[in-house]
Amino acid sequence: MKEAQERLARYEAYQKLMEDIGVSQLSLTDVDARLMKNKNGFAVAYNPQTAVDSETHLIRDFEMTNQVTDHGMLSPTMSGIRKEEPDKILEAVADKGYENEEDMLNCLENGIIPHVIMDDGKDGYELEIPYEEADADIHSTKPDELRKSLHTGQIPEAYKDIISDVKVEEVRRKVRDEEEKSEAEKTIYGTPEEILERAKEGYFVRNPERNRVYCPAGEILRQKCIKKNGNIRYANKNACKHCKNRNKCYKGKGEWKEIDFTKDNLEKPCKEWLKAEGKECYTSNHNVKGHYEKVKVVKFILKPSREKMAKRMCLSEHPFGTIKRAMGATYFLLRGLRKVTGEFALFCLGYNIERAKNLLGFGKMIEIMART
Repeated sequence: MKEAQERLARYEAYQKLMEDIGVSQLSLTDVDARLMKNKNGFAVAYNPQTAVDSETHLIRDFEMTNQVTDHGMLSPTMSGIRKEEPDKILEAVADKGYENEEDMLNCLENGIIPHVIMDDGKDGYELEIPYEEADADIHSTKPDELRKSLHTGQIPEAYKDIISDVKVEEVRRKVRDEEEKSEAEKTIYGTPEEILERAKEGYFVRNPERNRVYCPAGEILRQKCIKKNGNIRYANKNACKHCKNRNKCYKGKGEWKEIDFTKDNLEKPCKEWLKAEGKECYTSNHNVKGHYEKVKVVKFILKPSREKMAKRMCLSEHPFGTIKRAMGATYFLLRGLRKVTGEFALFCLGYNIERAKNLLGFGKMIEIMART
C-alpha cells in the first residue's frame, strides 16, 4: 500500500507539472519526444519531415520535429530549398495529413505550390486571405511580389494554372477585445471551484488558462487533439467508461464523450443532462469578449495537379523505406531534439551517398567528389 501511495503521489506531481507548464504530454525518458500513433499502435517518437527531389529521389532538405501531426509542416520543410533557389517556383506534393489552410497560404506567398492530396469528390481548396492595397508585379517570382499579388486579389503569372475564381469580398469578422485583466479575472467564473459548480449544472465548461474542460459529472476532460479547422477536442476515456452518469450524459455509439471547443468558446450545454434533470437547454453566451468588424478578404480556389499528386507515394516513401530497411535505421539511438536532428542528418547523408552511387556508379561518383 505504501508503494502504491508513493507512486500515486509521484504521478499526481507529474500531472500538476503538466498543468502548470501547459503541456498535454510528458516523457520521462526523452523530454522532447512525444507519443505518436503508427501502424502498430503508439510509440514515443519524433516526426521527421523530408523534401525529396522528384528526379533523383535525393533528400534535398529535412526538418526534425516532435509535432504529433503533419499539419503546418509543408512550408517549414520547403523554405530552406526556396532560399537556395530564390528565383524558382517550387512545387511540393504531400498527403492529406498536410491539409492546413494557413500552411498552404504560407507556401503560396513564398513561391511554393502545395499539391496536397484532396478528399474524394473534392476539386480544390477554398482559401481566404486579408485584402491589402498595394502595387504588385504579377510577373515576378519573388516572395514579396507574390504576397502582394495574392493580397490584392490578382493571380501571379506563376500561379495561373492552379488558382482560379479570385474575388474580393467584404465580410463580418469577430475581433477579440484585448482588455487588461487581473489574475482573478482571467476566467469568466473565477476559481476552479466556481467553474466546477457551473459544470455540475449541466454544462461542459472550458478553463482556457489550464486548457481543460470540466464535465457535468465533475470529471476533467483534457486535450486530445487540435483539428484541421483549429478546434480543440477534449476527452477522458477512463472517466467516461466508469462514469455512473453515463446514460444521463452520453448515448452515442462510442465508449466515451468527445467535445470540441473553438478558441473563443468557453461553455457548451450537455443537452442529455439538462433534459434528464428537466432543465431548459439553451446556447450559452459565455464566450471570449469581442466585437464584429467589416473587413475585406480575398477568396480563391487552389486546384492542385492530380497528375503530380499521384507521384507522391514513390517520392516520400522511397527514402524512408531505404533508411529503415536497407540501412537498418528503424529507431534513434540518441535523446533530445538537437541530438536526434544530428543523427537523422547522418541518416540522410548515408542515404544520399548510396543513392548517388546507384545513379552514377561508384567510379563516377568518386571522380565527381574528387573534382569538388
